[in-house]
Amino acid sequence: MTLLTGALTLVLVLAGSAAQRMAGLGFALLVAPFMTLVLGAHEGVLLVNMLGVVSSLLILPRVWRGIDWSMFRWLGGFAVIGAVLGAWLGQRFSPAVMSVAVGGIVIIALGASLALRSARFSTAPRGPRAAAGFVSGLTNALAGVGGPAVSAYAVLTRWPQTAFAATLQPYFILVGSTSAASKLLLDPAGLPHAAWWFWGLVLVAVLGGIAAGERLLRVVSPTQVRRFVIVLAFAGAGASLVHGAIDLLA
Repeated sequence: MTLLTGALTLVLVLAGSAAQRMAGLGFALLVAPFMTLVLGAHEGVLLVNMLGVVSSLLILPRVWRGIDWSMFRWLGGFAVIGAVLGAWLGQRFSPAVMSVAVGGIVIIALGASLALRSARFSTAPRGPRAAAGFVSGLTNALAGVGGPAVSAYAVLTRWPQTAFAATLQPYFILVGSTSAASKLLLDPAGLPHAAWWFWGLVLVAVLGGIAAGERLLRVVSPTQVRRFVIVLAFAGAGASLVHGAIDLLA
């Protein structure tokens, strides 16, 4: 890993952790498309999975009381199935195809969640929970982003923001751990190569991002943060899509 690559990785981790603390999600949406450009598709997505787990673990104690455990069990159970399948599929595609997949999945998922924002459904039916969890787990393993599927579900069902943001933390821990473990079992050398002290800096960046998010919550609303994350996610996804397409055509 070069000095520039390492610096860009730390900046992305810092920004993603801040977004995660403020909005409940956003780490993967913000980081994954750019990380695939910086580190490559396979290594970038794996690192996003692992750092997303760390970020949610650190946030979890602060939101514990707001977690909806019934919703977590339904979403999480089917997300694990999707994550294992996605990890297996991801090992069978080239980096260029994965870059296109990352960009395409983020753009489609975000676009669908925005387009369906006016529709309203109930959280009572269990089928939609299971479907949202499965799709989220699948996209999390393939592209490093599991948030859009559950975010669309939350918007459609009017799931309260506080419970939504809290429940996503153990959910992302479960799904990210499953995705990362599955990928490492299939390809033990998939983690980016870096000195031991660099991973210490990554942890400091995560902690710094969470602390910054805590402070920013006093001056901005979660809705404003989500809008900002979505704009950046679209930009990063577009760049990843174009980069992968150019590699495929070349």
